[in-house]
Amino acid sequence: MIQWNKEELKDKIYACWIGKNIGGTLGTPFEGKQEMNACTGFTSKPGEPLPNDDLDLQLIWLKAMTEVGPKHLDSKVLGEYWLEYITPYWNEYGICKANMRRGLMPPISGQYHNHWKHSNGAWIRTEIWACLYPGQVEKAISFAYEDACVDHGIGEGTYAAIFVAAMEAAAFVIQDLRTLIEIGLSKIPEHSQMHHFITKVLECYDGGMDWKDTRNLITDLSLSDQNLGWFQAPANVGYAIIGLLYGQGDFKQSLLIACNCGDDTDCSCATAGSILGIMNGMSIIPKDWREYIGDSIVTISLNLGELRGVDPLFPESCTILTERIMDLHPVTLFGCGVKIADTIETDISEITAGSFKGNDFSTALAKRSEYFFTHRSILADFLIEYDGKPEMQANSDKKIKLSIKKKLRSQKLYSIQWHLPDGWEAEGPKNICAMMHEGVFESAEYTIKSNENILSKNTLMLEISCEGHFETTLIPVVLLG
Repeated sequence: MIQWNKEELKDKIYACWIGKNIGGTLGTPFEGKQEMNACTGFTSKPGEPLPNDDLDLQLIWLKAMTEVGPKHLDSKVLGEYWLEYITPYWNEYGICKANMRRGLMPPISGQYHNHWKHSNGAWIRTEIWACLYPGQVEKAISFAYEDACVDHGIGEGTYAAIFVAAMEAAAFVIQDLRTLIEIGLSKIPEHSQMHHFITKVLECYDGGMDWKDTRNLITDLSLSDQNLGWFQAPANVGYAIIGLLYGQGDFKQSLLIACNCGDDTDCSCATAGSILGIMNGMSIIPKDWREYIGDSIVTISLNLGELRGVDPLFPESCTILTERIMDLHPVTLFGCGVKIADTIETDISEITAGSFKGNDFSTALAKRSEYFFTHRSILADFLIEYDGKPEMQANSDKKIKLSIKKKLRSQKLYSIQWHLPDGWEAEGPKNICAMMHEGVFESAEYTIKSNENILSKNTLMLEISCEGHFETTLIPVVLLG
């Protein structure tokens, strides 16, 4: 059981968003510069924050959680909210939307032909998951993954989101920075570039290296990797960690160091600010910087015509955003062993750092093929994996693996039927038996054979019914010509 005094928890969440807004406003004027900067403070107009997609995209995730709820919120839901409410076509944002419009579901939407899947668009928007699930690391990283994979597939950008979300969710109950970094590292594969870059930052810091030399080493690592370079997640998360480590708990110094590392400065500064805010609450936010940016949220990436006026609860300030999140806690934290009330004292004494560590999530993720998607129904969870890219040539074969994890207790017999373009054929089992306990996947492989009838988009419909049950599941499987 975790007990939260409501005002103490609210203070941490509010400080998260104020820290985020401060860091984004501080770093935005320097964004994209490849040299080290000489930032000493704000260069923008006083009294209001600068617009930043780091924060405003998360307002849409809050809307999705409010309207759909945690049991049904997944990458496909978030993908539809992308298409409905998020306007930019920058880099991975545009690629994922183009792929989804062609019928490719997440995470394939973030994986296919995406040269930006290692970039920064996902780890910058993890605070919403941490604030909805304070101290619930596994919940936070699972939603961070569902979010990140829409536009980053299974790239370094997704691992970065898992790493940062783990740090932020744990920061509500653990105030030691080094421990938070170790928790984040435990959630991502050791072979990932994210793990390598953050480990290298720690080695440099422990070895007494100056922050500027550490920054240059991380930059050189990124530039020497043909898949990375500028504006990529491993280096820029590394810059945020450099700011946090070398800033030694000083809010201004931490954000200035992160900013002066260069590159995607609004991201590194904003994340450093949010982590410090969660760890310490509003007591760490300097009064002059807080007054400089105020409380409002200025958006840049949203279809406001479909939000303001249509959604009376749309948050336009950090205060309202915090209140909206607090209102959702009875739903998101239901069954998590968390109690929030005005009349109790915060008690997190049962929490240990060791309970947060472990990489079961990323280990399971790494076992899947490069191109896959999932589908959920009342009776089962389905995993569809492509052998290679989701493409098909005339008169050729494509192997597709279907895995079924049954729900409810009874043994089940699933009937499989493919509905294909004219002249195409499917070879593979007509039935899949699920006789084991819940949580065990039963799998079958299918060979799809095409003829000369190939379109630019070929939609195969996978029909799955269950003997003795009325539900029938239809899953579109897209192969691009």
